[in-house]
Amino acid sequence: MIHATPATADPNPILDIAIGFMGAQQLFAANRIGLFTALVDGPKDVATLASKTGTATRVTRMLADAMAAFGLLKRTDGVYALGASAKAYLSGKGADLDLGPYLTFLEEISYPHWLQFGDTVRTDAPGDLGMTDERWTTFLAGVMTYNRLHADMFAASVDVSGHKRLLDLGGLAPYFAIRAMEANAGLTTTFAYAEGFADKIIGDIETAGLMDRAVIEEMATPEARPEGPFDLVFLNHVIHRFNPEQNQRILENARAAASTGAKLAMLDFYLDDDAHQRPIDAMHAGEYLVIDGTVVYPQREVTDWLAAAGWKVIDIISLPGSPRVLIATAI
Repeated sequence: MIHATPATADPNPILDIAIGFMGAQQLFAANRIGLFTALVDGPKDVATLASKTGTATRVTRMLADAMAAFGLLKRTDGVYALGASAKAYLSGKGADLDLGPYLTFLEEISYPHWLQFGDTVRTDAPGDLGMTDERWTTFLAGVMTYNRLHADMFAASVDVSGHKRLLDLGGLAPYFAIRAMEANAGLTTTFAYAEGFADKIIGDIETAGLMDRAVIEEMATPEARPEGPFDLVFLNHVIHRFNPEQNQRILENARAAASTGAKLAMLDFYLDDDAHQRPIDAMHAGEYLVIDGTVVYPQREVTDWLAAAGWKVIDIISLPGSPRVLIATAI
């Protein structure tokens, strides 16, 4: 007789990673058929959900059960209701921030692109996005939605009170500075963005009613030397897009534009030296590499650049579902 022996180690970490794509595909499908928005007006059973989404009953049950398993839905006696996270981020127009466009980006752009990841590992080169105008629209809608989430988390965690002049250097979206100006009525912002981005950010600044406190300057990020002094500097989603030499120059130029004692907030994904690497940063290292060959840098390397440029790191803040923020002061 063969006797089963207790496992000496837990296989779940391996299996959770290996089958993670299954949950992702079910989430994408649930978003695509409108499962979450079908529950905005209250709990429903499977038959009602199937009718509202136009999906076969057994498929509806499968997706609803999967979302309940992940905590996005609540299931009670065969009746499903929105969980807190789904209500806040997947309930359409009533959401605090609808992440639907980001899920569409992941399903239609990112996920298929990851099918080239084997070649990226073999060659150390990004894959081919095969972009069309339609795919660019999906890409930008998704990425900018994700940036809005980052900005909301950033605004809730980074204190901008008492500052007067903000330099938003090399960013891709104005939401971080907009949130800062909304929190601090005495704050003015110079947006030093790459050429071609001015037209893309003016609409958001105007919608927020903040154009009277905004200056927009177009300049190449690695060479940008905006006129200061600034007592607050944002470098958000910048360093992963440039090589080490360019990043050193960017940080030096930012320091030259800052007054002594100014605060620098630098949001990005980082590979840390902690006993347990934060998973979202490590996963985005693969995402950035396969998408366009950009880099998630080790935190230690980034702090060395900062020190060489005249910045002292004083804190690092992990944002829920978002990158981390290195906080430094100009010395």
